[in-house]
Amino acid sequence: MSTVARPTPPQSPAAPHILDNAAWAALTGPHAHLAERVGRAARYPLDVSPFTALADPADPRAWDDLAALVGPGTVTPVTGAKSVPEGWETVQHGQGVQLVDTSLRAEPAPEAVRLGLDDVPEILDLIALTEPGPFLPRTVELGTYLGIRHRGRLVALAGERLRPPGWTEISAVCTAPDHRGKGLATRLVRAIAAGIRERGDTPFLHASATNTGAIRLYESIGFTLRRRSEFLLVRTPGAQQEQTA
Repeated sequence: MSTVARPTPPQSPAAPHILDNAAWAALTGPHAHLAERVGRAARYPLDVSPFTALADPADPRAWDDLAALVGPGTVTPVTGAKSVPEGWETVQHGQGVQLVDTSLRAEPAPEAVRLGLDDVPEILDLIALTEPGPFLPRTVELGTYLGIRHRGRLVALAGERLRPPGWTEISAVCTAPDHRGKGLATRLVRAIAAGIRERGDTPFLHASATNTGAIRLYESIGFTLRRRSEFLLVRTPGAQQEQTA
């Protein structure tokens, strides 16, 4: 029997996880029908979602494509990037967390109602009151949105946002201040997750890193922290030229 030691083959770096660039995966996957795209950059219509995405945030060509897509001197959010190329301006820098479903008990909520375009004015009022994140007139087109009403008034909401292949993000989770503490948001999250699982996807979600109360709640019902994330609000090159033209 040979005892000659064989060299260990070099290990290739692990491929990026699809959730590392969830917006790009969604805009080039299940949400491709909504995408506005120039080369290596894509975004949702401005009345659907503010999200833009880069195929590779480390690729300067993707930033060039983004500038062409959104126009000069435009402020737009970018996820997955730690810095911006020369000529770009960072307007705001934030940190968040990404959590994935590992043991959530998903189940329907019999009292929940499906929300659509006719419900948008009420949804926008609740969003303005609770500020769970951006919500626009056509955001309901991204997926299923469920609400709970009390005496006809919409008091709680949750729905679907990004859809990378095999995954669906739960978003817009909010409850009117005078109805908190009743478990409404948790029931809606479980109900949205039940629909996501029915089509074979896995639920995930994002939260601001400073929203420790929400993070603790999500972890307590079966979500697990996957990664910390960063987001930038940036201004494309050309602002000075536009202002002086």
